[in-house]
Amino acid sequence: MSAPINPSVLLSRVSATVALATAALAGTIVAPGLAQQASASPVSIRALKIATAKQGSPYRWGATGPYSFDCSGLTSYAFRKAGHRLPRTAAAQYYRTRHIPAGARRPGDLVFFHYGGYVYHVGVYAGHNKILHAPKTGTRVRLERIWTRHVWYGRVR
Repeated sequence: MSAPINPSVLLSRVSATVALATAALAGTIVAPGLAQQASASPVSIRALKIATAKQGSPYRWGATGPYSFDCSGLTSYAFRKAGHRLPRTAAAQYYRTRHIPAGARRPGDLVFFHYGGYVYHVGVYAGHNKILHAPKTGTRVRLERIWTRHVWYGRVR
C-alpha cells in the first residue's frame, strides 16, 4: 500500500506541469530576461516582443514606425500593437506610468533617462540591465546595456 498523497504537493506538481506545458507550447522568446515571470504584465511582455522584432530598424527623429523610430516612437508603437496606448513623448510616457524602484523592474517596464527632472530618452527594459531602444540619429533599434544610473523606471498600468 502506498502512502497518501498530500493535496498541496499534488497541486504544486500539477501547476508545475501546466506551466511547463504552456511554456513549451508558447515557443521560444528571443529577448534576454524574458524568463516566465508570473507577475509581469502580459501587455508589457507583448510590447517587449514587438520591440525586439524591430531590432535593426533605423532611427529617425519623430518616427513612430513601423519601419523607423525615435525612442518614444518605438515604445508607443510597441505598446499600441500590444493593446495599450501611450502618449507620444518620453516625458509624457513617464507621467503615464506607475513609477517603480530599480529593484522592482521587470522585462517590459519602461526605462526613462533623465537629467535632473527632465526626461530625455526612453527604452523598454529587456532584463539583465539591458534595454531595447532607438538611440539617436545614425543608429538602429538595438539591445544595449543601461549605461548610466540616471534612470527612472515606469510600469505601464
